[in-house]
Amino acid sequence: MTFWGVRGSIACAGPETARYGGNTACVEVRCGPHRLILDAGTGIRPLGRVLAAEPPAPLDILFSHTHLDHVVGLPFFAPAMMPGRPVALWAGHLLPGLTLEGALRRLMAPPLFPVPVEVLAADLAFHDFLAGAVLRPRPGIVVRTAPLPHPDGATGYRIEHAGRAVAYVTDLEHRPGAIDRTVVELVQGADLMIYDATYDDAEFAGRVGWGHSTWQEALRIADAASVGQVALFHHDPGRDDAAMDAIAGAARRRRPGTLVAREGMTLAF
Repeated sequence: MTFWGVRGSIACAGPETARYGGNTACVEVRCGPHRLILDAGTGIRPLGRVLAAEPPAPLDILFSHTHLDHVVGLPFFAPAMMPGRPVALWAGHLLPGLTLEGALRRLMAPPLFPVPVEVLAADLAFHDFLAGAVLRPRPGIVVRTAPLPHPDGATGYRIEHAGRAVAYVTDLEHRPGAIDRTVVELVQGADLMIYDATYDDAEFAGRVGWGHSTWQEALRIADAASVGQVALFHHDPGRDDAAMDAIAGAARRRRPGTLVAREGMTLAF
């Protein structure tokens, strides 16, 4: 798996964020010959350039939710513009009142965007489901899902393939002093948990209702669920590389082996 975008809220490219990266959420997970993509933030654009240069193959994009920072890269994703290329798009937070296709049509519409969804010439397949469902997007891959507490809703994913499990849990707000049992169940025993670590515990009190969690809560969840390794993710755009280094050091002291996700970081399981 490779991290192509690790920031939350808004892209923040610049010299002060060069080492950790400034693109918003996008993670590529390779399961044998199959590729799953988690979210379509601005990081999906460089991923698309790589994929466009390779032989075309079906792709699945799993959306945690449809806030702007997690979908804004899709209109710039080169494989989505390749006629006939199969691209399946999945979302578990919009039913019953809304759909993923409807949300993307609102995004790519005047006066906010100059061209409609139809410019995406790939063979798009939209799959709306209710978070909690078990998905089987490709042979040999099981994706378990769970609802996450976030404004407008969000979905957490657990990808299982060849005896390994990676959990993707971003854009959720925890309750201090109460471990979220839904999240613990989703990530239980995962080899890797990618978790929303936008804030730290000291900042969190001033950001209640904003829909995000802390790096300390990531480690509490990991301990409660016997997670193998943690990758802190969805970094606050206001944190420069020095601030991220400080969090990385503190997190490793608290739980050795903890990673702070960086653009371009590739992990193999």
